[in-house]
Order: sequence, then structure tokens, then C-alpha cells
Amino acid sequence: MREALTAAASRRVSRPAPLRQAVYDALTELIVSGSLKPGQHLVEAELAEHLGVSRQPVREALQRMQSAGWVDLRPAQGAFVHSPTEEEAAQLLGVRSVLETYSAQLAALHAKPQDIERLWELQQEGIDALAEGDVERLVTANSALHAFITAVADNAVLAELISQVGQKVRWYYTPIAKPRGKAAWNEHALLIKAIAKGDADRAGEVMRKHTERTTDFYRRQIAAGASED
Repeated sequence: MREALTAAASRRVSRPAPLRQAVYDALTELIVSGSLKPGQHLVEAELAEHLGVSRQPVREALQRMQSAGWVDLRPAQGAFVHSPTEEEAAQLLGVRSVLETYSAQLAALHAKPQDIERLWELQQEGIDALAEGDVERLVTANSALHAFITAVADNAVLAELISQVGQKVRWYYTPIAKPRGKAAWNEHALLIKAIAKGDADRAGEVMRKHTERTTDFYRRQIAAGASED
């Protein structure tokens, strides 16, 4: 764990932020980014040292993270990064599919020419990241494209609901960003074309299939990992 934290040393907590929240956010981001991996043992003293805080806010953050499903606290063993189950992935990504399908439909109805131009720019960013094999950049580009579609949809309630699942979606997506990449970005291109035409039904269908394929890919990965254990 020390090596992963050393690589992420720039994420030291800024004290002007509410310390408890800042520590929680920093640790969550380390998990989402893959710096801290599923099943990894989390040592309070090491986390505190690398975040530049005392052990107390780390302990409080880990307790809160257990409630949110990021961490498992095991009696007499300590804290471990949670390993998502196939059922957890199916539930979360299933909800995401419903929300983003509606988001794509609304985006097709509301998109302006400049929005379509921006979508193609975001698409190119993803293609470039895929070509370079840069996973962090690829995940960021994927999140940015989906987030922009949500913004174009112009529904505040929908945006709030999507944001609630967005962080864990990014966590799940990180390990499959490269192997799923080519197909995913081809699907993005079809989606942008449907939005550009103002075809809400087509945009919704493309998004539904896109998110369902991502879910299926992730579930197969979990199953393959379980069979190797």
C-alpha cells in the first residue's frame, strides 16, 4: 500500500477543507482511480502519513466509507478495500443504464450545433487516449462525454441522480476501460450521430445497448476473476 500512496502523494489533504470530508474524498478517489485496489489492506498509520493528517480523521473516514460500500471493516483484521460482487455491479450499472438512456433521449431533443461539436471533441479525446493506452485519460474522457450528454439533457433531477452513481460507475469502469475501449468508443460515435439527428428513440436505444454491454463486460470480468481464485 505504501507504494500506491507514494505515487499519489500529490493528493495530500488541504486543511482549509472540512478535514473529515477531505480525508473521505481523498481516500475514495484513491480507490476509484485504482491506486488502492479491491481487497487491499488499509493501514490507518500509513494512510494518515501520506495524507498529512492524524489517524483520527482517517479512522472516521473509513467507518463512513464502510457505510457507503467502499471499505470492509473486519473485526481483529482492520479495513480492506471492498471487492464489488457481481450482483452489486448488476444493480448499480442497471440503474445507470435506465438513467443514462433517458439522458440520451433528452439530449437528442435539446442538443444545439455547438453541443454536437463539443461531443465530437470529447469523442476524439477518448479515441486519442485509447490509442495511447492511457487508462486514466481514457476513464476521464469517458466520464466527460457521458457528463456532457447529461448536461445537454438539461434535467436537474436526472443530473443529480446520475451524479449519485457516477463515482462508483467510474470505479467499475476503470479496469475494463482498455479492453472494452474500442467497442465502447464506436458505440459513442453512433450515439453522437443519433443525438445530432435529434432522434430521441434512436439515441435512447443506442445508449441502452451501450450501457448494457458495459455491464455484461464487467460481470464477465468478475466471473473470470472468481474462477481464478
